[in-house]
Amino acid sequence: MPVPMDFNFPEKVRDLVSTIGPLDIFDIIVVAAILYKFYQMIQDTRAITLVKGLMVIISLTIICDWLNLHVMTWILQHASNWLLIALPILFQPELRRALEHLGQGQFLSHGVSMDKKLADSIVEEIVKTAKKLSQTKTGALMVIEREMKLNDISVTGIHIDGIISSEFLLNVFIVNTPLHDGAAIIRGNRLISAACVLPLTESTGLSTELGTRHRAAIGLSEQCDALIVVVSEETGTISVAEGGHLMRHFDEKTLAAKIRPAFVKKEDRFLDNFFSKWRAEK
Repeated sequence: MPVPMDFNFPEKVRDLVSTIGPLDIFDIIVVAAILYKFYQMIQDTRAITLVKGLMVIISLTIICDWLNLHVMTWILQHASNWLLIALPILFQPELRRALEHLGQGQFLSHGVSMDKKLADSIVEEIVKTAKKLSQTKTGALMVIEREMKLNDISVTGIHIDGIISSEFLLNVFIVNTPLHDGAAIIRGNRLISAACVLPLTESTGLSTELGTRHRAAIGLSEQCDALIVVVSEETGTISVAEGGHLMRHFDEKTLAAKIRPAFVKKEDRFLDNFFSKWRAEK
């Protein structure tokens, strides 16, 4: 039996719009901001695949209900109920990250605030360090803190709190010294801790070429928004872990471009993007 069409649909839409007031608009903006922030947190992570699966189930439920497919609707509705129970388990890292942002008052913040000159200087020192470590095939882990504070990670190592320089970082990663094994935590223009222990990833689909350093870098990037620079002890390859993914084979130029946004102010990033697009069009 065909489903009758509602020819009064435009009038119903107009009636609905007419009932919307200023508080409703504010409510919509707040919800949209929260959803956008949540999307930023889960993009390029395994959680985004789960979200897509949920959207498919919800869409199928609506379609089946509209077509009066009672059995399919019943199955999908019960599946949705079970998924709601499972969500806190499936999204445990993302929920933890959101709660930590709220606890630090940073849920809508944009990370460190550093002027462009200082940011360029810090990036140059880190890139210089990574290059020299790569040439000597000295293993290293450098964690660049962004919005989420890494106090729980920094306390597992040795507290330092020194201003970043290439010479300073190279001394930290001297082989067979107490600070060599583990990660160095960088906050703004300071090295706050070294020899820190990072959580290993539980992913089973990684290449056998990746050692403990790379797995630790991926593991931390799955739980927070930090950028982790890894130098391989076997090959000297420079890699960067972010959002649960590992990107490899960086050189000086590409590494600088990758880590620079972690230090530059939001407005400076906007201007850089604007002028880079303008130069590309020219």
